[in-house]
Amino acid sequence: MQNLQIRKMRYIRIHLSVFLMLVVGTGSAQAPLPWIRVEGNKLVNELGEQMVFQGLNTSDPDKLEKAGNWNEAYFSEMKNWGANLVRFPVHPRAWRERGKDEYLKLLDAGIQMAAEAGLYVIIDWHSIGNLRSELFQSQGYITTKAETFDFWRIMALRYGDNSTVAFFELFNEPTTASGRFGLCTWPQWKEIVEEIIVIIRANGSKNIPLIAGFNWAYDLTEIKDDPVKFTDVAYVSHPYPQKRPQPWIDQWEKDWGYVADKYPVLLTEVGFCSADARGAHIPVISDPSYVDILTEYCRTKGISYVVWVFDPNWSPMLIEDWTFEPTEAGKKWKEVMTKE
Repeated sequence: MQNLQIRKMRYIRIHLSVFLMLVVGTGSAQAPLPWIRVEGNKLVNELGEQMVFQGLNTSDPDKLEKAGNWNEAYFSEMKNWGANLVRFPVHPRAWRERGKDEYLKLLDAGIQMAAEAGLYVIIDWHSIGNLRSELFQSQGYITTKAETFDFWRIMALRYGDNSTVAFFELFNEPTTASGRFGLCTWPQWKEIVEEIIVIIRANGSKNIPLIAGFNWAYDLTEIKDDPVKFTDVAYVSHPYPQKRPQPWIDQWEKDWGYVADKYPVLLTEVGFCSADARGAHIPVISDPSYVDILTEYCRTKGISYVVWVFDPNWSPMLIEDWTFEPTEAGKKWKEVMTKE
């Protein structure tokens, strides 16, 4: 009798599982992505294998959802372009206007769709300016230290044990704009960053903090003599073409590339467009040779990169429209990413 009852229970469990898969969809059975961790100057998975990422930036999830494009087709197409990582730029104004609870629903959905596509996620607090002085480049980037600290506390509580969310990018592009946004020294910025890391770790986060330097997240020269005190972190640069005149490599090596000899480095924004492209602006104007030179340099140094931006409206755009037709720049990036 006992064996019969056991067999009945097994039968019920099996058929209940099948029923749930049919009703909820096979996405609910998606195995979690392996955790990524820092090991020396490398990012490694749970088997200790080095992970070098090539990814794509989304536009703000709030913008995408309002236009009806925060969906599985969007994530599937990014995967088709060779991405294994996506970056979600959360603008402070969108975070406030939509409201925390509703914005978290957007992130929940995006993280789930990313996991089902086999894509890791960077959550990026997408502000530009001087957090110490609380002066910023434009209205959409305005925040405060208190709001920034609270955002990361919430992210740690919500996603700190979610392996799909491999990275927390603590502040998109720090800059004093040559004093126009006030003053902030590297030790002062480092103190703010380290406090954010304390907050996220104390609230249960296993995610890897990403730390940018000054000059709109380009300059990492301060790391050489004064890195942050935590070792389980990675550093960020945004080496758009016009940050330095050509030839680039020697200057990149001095400005940020040398960091990869000791710590993991991710270029969380890279990209270009031609001078006559729609939405062209000076910091990103270049030609396809930029992609070849940058990605080869990244390959030799083990540096990961994330291309800006998988959207037909934000510049430099990678797609022409929502059929995902590549722009001229998009064609080049897709060609390179699907080869690697």
